[in-house]
Amino acid sequence: MYDVKNTLPVTGLILAGGRSSRMNGHDKGLLKLLNKPMIYHVIERLKAQVGAILISANRHLETYQQFGYPVLVDDYDDYRGPLAGMSRGLSHTSSEYLLTVPCDGPLLPLDLAEKFLQHAQRTQAKAIIAFDGKYKQPTYNLIHKDLLSPLTQSLEQGEHKLGKWLIDNGAVRLDFSKQKEAFLNVNTLDDLQLLSQQLSHIKKHSIPEDDPQTV
Repeated sequence: MYDVKNTLPVTGLILAGGRSSRMNGHDKGLLKLLNKPMIYHVIERLKAQVGAILISANRHLETYQQFGYPVLVDDYDDYRGPLAGMSRGLSHTSSEYLLTVPCDGPLLPLDLAEKFLQHAQRTQAKAIIAFDGKYKQPTYNLIHKDLLSPLTQSLEQGEHKLGKWLIDNGAVRLDFSKQKEAFLNVNTLDDLQLLSQQLSHIKKHSIPEDDPQTV
């Protein structure tokens, strides 16, 4: 069922279940960046870091399934944000940790899982959140499987705010200020166009060079 890449006790979850309100309703994960869906680039940077990959999506399910990884739909009919996707992810993995990343973060660090896991083991924290030197980046996080029960309870109580939930559950931040560009999120169509222009000149820094399928 899972595409195992390494022995880290971490499953990667790609959040692609949002409503994309600032993208005129377009599904961000499927918008093209360098002639590939944006989620393709996320997968390429994530797949060597984790033992398995899951995709959280609520529409275009057949399209997301074509990437070859399990696609999980939220348990709730009303939109409850990334926490709902994370709850599904935790309940569908046997890994000790769940690493969450957004589908609109095509430059995510290639050592994200390793650094998160080391920090979790060093601090004994159940949750880690990325910090880019200026802002917290809550959609880039690592949570322990022990948090499934409190996460489910919070969702049932109406908690939808990812950052607040992470902090309330003891998340500690990990400084990525030396890699702050890696946390660029494509939130608008203008963002996507600008990034496409930039990457057309520095493609080797954003897409793995050993992939013959990359355009």
